[in-house]
Amino acid sequence: MIFYLHGFRSSPDSLKARQLKAALEDRGLEDRWWCEPLPLSPLEAIQLIESELQKSSSRPLLVGSSLGGYYATYLSERHGAPAILVNPAARAFDALAPWVGPHRNLYTGVEFELTQQHIEELRTLWVPHLEHPERFWLMVETGDEVLDAREAMGRYQGSRQTIIEGGDHSFQHFTDLIDDIIGVELGTSATPWPKI
Repeated sequence: MIFYLHGFRSSPDSLKARQLKAALEDRGLEDRWWCEPLPLSPLEAIQLIESELQKSSSRPLLVGSSLGGYYATYLSERHGAPAILVNPAARAFDALAPWVGPHRNLYTGVEFELTQQHIEELRTLWVPHLEHPERFWLMVETGDEVLDAREAMGRYQGSRQTIIEGGDHSFQHFTDLIDDIIGVELGTSATPWPKI
């Protein structure tokens, strides 16, 4: 079961989410998809995801983009699930601290305010040391204009890493890797992963 965790100011209508969902539907695998709007509060977001993880009858595969990658890291270490991280916010509490204030969701148009309380909640989800880096597959584009790809590459040392020169925060090469992501879900990936 793929649990897709979207990023800050994003939603299930993001391009990557729609592309991955469509690819699963094309293969008749729509029952292996979960992606819901995540609450603004990081702790509420984690609570929602964990409640859905408990309902899953098959091994969950976390796919997190940007802030969703930060959530996926916490959940992977807590629940032992493999996680694919797409241009993740390695230290989300630092990355989002300058963004405290009013915002608008890029897809829904809903206005909201990021508060210092949200930043503190992100800090409580920080995993200072990855006990199982082998559970992660990091995907980054070095041209990410929002997050420093080098920070993620250092954070996830020992993980499988796909590093693509250029690109941007949207991760332009996502469609090139969809078959591989689905292969991980189905256990048919040409590259054995995760090694657990």
